[in-house]
Amino acid sequence: MFGIQYLKATTTQYILHYRGGKLRRSGAGLAFFYYKPSASIVVVPIGSADVPFIFNEISADFQSITVQGQLIYRVQDPKLVASLLNYTVGGATNQYISEDPQKLPQRLINLLQVLVRAEVQRLPLRNAIHSTDTVATQGLAKLREGGDLTALGIEVLGLSIQAIKPVPEMARALEAEAREELLRRADQAIYDRRNSAVEQERKIKENELNTEIAVEEKKRQIRETMVDANLAVEAKEQQVRTAKLNGEIVLENERKQLVSARVENVKAEAEAQAYSMEASSSLCRSLIQLCCKCWRCKLLILV
Repeated sequence: MFGIQYLKATTTQYILHYRGGKLRRSGAGLAFFYYKPSASIVVVPIGSADVPFIFNEISADFQSITVQGQLIYRVQDPKLVASLLNYTVGGATNQYISEDPQKLPQRLINLLQVLVRAEVQRLPLRNAIHSTDTVATQGLAKLREGGDLTALGIEVLGLSIQAIKPVPEMARALEAEAREELLRRADQAIYDRRNSAVEQERKIKENELNTEIAVEEKKRQIRETMVDANLAVEAKEQQVRTAKLNGEIVLENERKQLVSARVENVKAEAEAQAYSMEASSSLCRSLIQLCCKCWRCKLLILV
């Protein structure tokens, strides 16, 4: 009414009220009346804002990749931002009168793209698609270290890289290569499992053969022990037989000596008897010769 309007801002809106080219009031969440024909109202959003981005880059091995993520920022110095971009509102609905508020996110994306490009161009495709966290961390650190954000009056709260993707043809090629590698690993696993089974079977057979060898060795030792025992018994029995035979030999020798002694005795007795008989015969003949001179007696003597 009569050009007087009422403005009530939220806590995430920083208001700059100019009248006659001079700043009359400024602050977040202001509520006031103002005369619209002579006033200029600047509304700078100071709440955090999410800016999605997606851009194409080239990896170190000259492969096209797509980087997709999101940048979170907020206006740290509203007055500086208002001096760089036109955030003036107007009209019946207090809309921005220029497109400058949409330029700030694009400027941030442009700064970020330069930093991300420097990171991904150092990585080959295989490494790049698995380095989202590394690229986000390095890009955020360099973005904060640079002076561009300070010059814009912006504070970056976070950076996330959702995906780094190759072109569909290269993705299918990598997928096929990975699938073949997995199949090779599966075949190798099957081969290793079969080889392990054969090796285990060989060990089982070897253990069985070693067991049989050990059993046969024990049997051989038992047989050798039995043979040694039998030989020892045979040796003892041979010693007993030898001792017995030696005893019999000694006994026979003694018997032989006894028989020889008996023979000598018998011979001596026979010789004594013969000598006695001869002596008797000689005596008889002498007596007969002396006593009988007849021829019959002589004949008898001769006989």
